[in-house]
Amino acid sequence: MKLKIKDNDLDIYVAKSFYERMMGFMGKTNITYGILFPKCNSIHTFFMKEEIDVVGLNLQNEIIFIERNVGKNKIIKINAEIKKTSILELPKNTSLAFQIGEKLFFEFKDVV
Repeated sequence: MKLKIKDNDLDIYVAKSFYERMMGFMGKTNITYGILFPKCNSIHTFFMKEEIDVVGLNLQNEIIFIERNVGKNKIIKINAEIKKTSILELPKNTSLAFQIGEKLFFEFKDVV
């Protein structure tokens, strides 16, 4: 799926499996996409090689939390119920275009 940010589209992958959720951006460099963690209210940045932006979303995809340039070996916890919150990990400084309360719109690709 894609996330519209101003005039650009950013590829977003959904972490569905336990492995995908555990790994996230661990060990990755030159990050050019985002990862959405549905029904998630905390993440860690252990074994990360780059800083990332962390955005918390409610059930309506409204931004309830932003932390920019999160370095390695951190734990981020959003004070919300796990079933009502998702976390979006983004490349560093991508969230500069966002504000708390803004609604994000994801575009799903058609499968042919």
